[in-house]
Order: sequence, then C-alpha cells, then structure tokens
Amino acid sequence: MRSCRPLRWGLPCVPKSRFYSGAQSPPPWRPVSALDQWVEREIRPISLRQLTFFGRTLTEPRLISSANYVRTELPTRIAHRLRDIQQLPYVVVANPHLSLVYELYYKAFEKFRVIPEIRSLDDNDRLCDVLREMLKEHMVVIPNLAMGVLECRELVPHNEMDRFMNTLLRARISRRVIAEQHLALTDTFNSPWHFPDANDRTDMNADFVGEVFLKCKAKEVVERCGKVAQDLMRQTSDSTQIPAITVQGHLEATFPYILSHLEYIVGELLRNSVQAVIEKYHNSSQPPPPIDVLICETPQHVIMRISDQGGGIPREILPYLWSFSKGPRTQSRLENLGQVPAMAATMQELQVSQGRKSDREMFHEGSLDTLTSRPPNLRLGMGLPMSRVYAEYWAGSLELHSLEGYGVDAFLQISKLGNKNEQVTTRAAIDAV
Repeated sequence: MRSCRPLRWGLPCVPKSRFYSGAQSPPPWRPVSALDQWVEREIRPISLRQLTFFGRTLTEPRLISSANYVRTELPTRIAHRLRDIQQLPYVVVANPHLSLVYELYYKAFEKFRVIPEIRSLDDNDRLCDVLREMLKEHMVVIPNLAMGVLECRELVPHNEMDRFMNTLLRARISRRVIAEQHLALTDTFNSPWHFPDANDRTDMNADFVGEVFLKCKAKEVVERCGKVAQDLMRQTSDSTQIPAITVQGHLEATFPYILSHLEYIVGELLRNSVQAVIEKYHNSSQPPPPIDVLICETPQHVIMRISDQGGGIPREILPYLWSFSKGPRTQSRLENLGQVPAMAATMQELQVSQGRKSDREMFHEGSLDTLTSRPPNLRLGMGLPMSRVYAEYWAGSLELHSLEGYGVDAFLQISKLGNKNEQVTTRAAIDAV
C-alpha cells in the first residue's frame, strides 16, 4: 500500500515513492535518503575576488583543493534545488519539461555525490570529464524550464512560479561558474606558458584568472556588443538604416567580471533598443536617432545607462516585463521556445553568420561559447528577466524606465570591486521557512 501526502494549493495526493516533500520529518520506518543528507549541508557562496585570489597563483595543491570544493559544492547546490522542485504540486512536476529538468538534476546529483576525494592530477582530469559532460547535458535546461513554467502558469500563482524560476536560474548560473572556473583553471595549469620556465605569455588569457576577466572595460564591452546587435539587425531586418550607438562618460572604467555575464546583459539591452528604434523609424527618410550609452564610475560601482528613442514599452507588456510565466504573448513564446532545443544564455550563441569568428574569440572563449545557436529574430520573452538574474547574481541591479511614445532608459549597476558574494538561495525553500 502506497502512502501519500497532501500537496500545496489543495491538489490531489501523490505517492511518496516518486517525490518526498521534506516538509515534515520522514516516518520512522523510512530511512534518511542521500538527498536528505546533502540538503542538510550549507551552500558556501563565493565572490569574484575569492575566485581571482585563489586562481592567481596556481599550484598543484591549489588545483586539487579547487577540485574538492567543486566535488562537494555541486551536489550540495543541486540537492537544494531538487528539494525546491519537490515542493511544487505533483501536477506541475509531472509536466514533461519540468520532469526532464528534475531527472537531469537528479542524475547529476547521483553522479557527483559518489565521486571520491580528489588526490592527484589524474583524479582531477576524471572530474573535469564529468564536469564537461554535465555542462553539455544541461544545455537543454533553460528552454525546458521556460516551457514548463509557461505551460503550468494556470496551476501556480505567477509570483510563486517566477520566484521558483529565478531561484533555479541563479542556481544554474552558480553551478556553471563553479564548474567553468575549475575547468579554466585546469586548462591554465596544463598550458605550456603556465610553467616557470615558459617565456611566451603574450596571449590575452594573461588577463584572465580562470573565467574572471580582470580588465573588463565597460566601453569596450558596449562597443563590441553594440556591433553584434547592429550586425544582427542588418541580417534579420529589411531596414537599411541601423541606429548608431554612442558611448560617453567615464570611458576608462575597468573592473573584474565574468565577461560572458556582462556581454549577455549589455547585448540584450542593446538588441532591444536597436530593434525598437528600427521598428519605429523604418518608414522615415531621416536617419534614426542614436542609442546613447552613458558610463558612470563611482568608488564601488560602475553604472551604465542605455537610452533609446524607440517609442517605449507597450502598456500591456509593462506589468509583465520581468515575469517568466505571465504576459500577453505567452503562446508565441511557447512556440518559439519549442524551436530552441538547447540554450546557453550567452551572447555568443546568436551567430551573425555560420563560420564567422566572433570578436570575443580574440579575448577568451569559455566552455559555453558556440555550443548552441538560435535565430536572432526568434523572440523568447526571456531576455530582460534573464538579464536581471545575471545582473543581480553578482550583487548588481537592472532597472528600466519607459516613457510611452518616446523611449526607454535602462540602468545597469555593476559592483566593480568584486568583493560581493554571489546572490544565491543558500537553503531549499522548505528549510528557509
């Protein structure tokens, strides 16, 4: 006889054999599961400064230490998010898209939790193989999460679902940061120029500690992302008049950051602005007004204001600007997401043309770059909320102010000292109550 528990929002019971909520203590005859044990562990947040300090002087003991942090931290973080999924009503978790995500996470959890202590470079190489496999397998997570959330939007209050989505996306970013940082450190350690007698260290990777770019210059990021946005619009729009992008302010502002995160945010904001201006002025005989970017550097932050005259955000969309689960275009978003089997959420997956190397390859190519691509004119409705997740992850912020009929001002604030811990949910929802 299978026992069951009542679920939230008054939905039917579900057998415990598949999901267990953890909301109450397990019955005395039920052994404590491995997941229960890992959920008891605390997540250990990191900062950009810690990543930089640890990886700057790379020795074999430090690489082994990094490997053991990854070996224990990843299953801990996955366990908390598995428990969060288990708190959803069974009818939601049974959605095929969310069920796929759950199974991927559980498979990764089972794989990582049994990896023995890393004691040698050979052990580390085997761990890196597992990390690469996980990164590749989990490329399908974002589109499946998004489709599952949209399909279940009537089953759960949208603010609850948005909170769930935000938590899982931040957790996904955090796991990829940890995994990619260790892979990059391993690559650095194995590179010929790493050894003391190496003379040639002239490549741009010298400006990186793992995935952390030490000399992230706001002006260069804006110009590079702006060029990509303009090229994309030339390819996908029938307009011959592409708005110029001007950059003013503190043009020398430089700070440590994970370049792919910043490029994604700035790229999405500029793509939205370029597209809005083109759509508003496509019948005009005059050149479209430029998109103005102002960079402001303070002792602790770098702030970028991106201003366009693209007509502002439609009133019916404005209340749902940051929502993953609600809005007037949910059906078209679902159809478009169905055309994207895998998604990296990086600017690099929006290829201008096949076979063309991006400017970013001159700097540094992370493990996610060019693994997927999607049509740049395919609107997924995730760019802004995903950009805010990226911005807030390193204790920054993203705000938009729309003047209907005129344009939009976007304000991106970046913590430039690198001393802020990643902003992640450190406990499963049921344990945070």
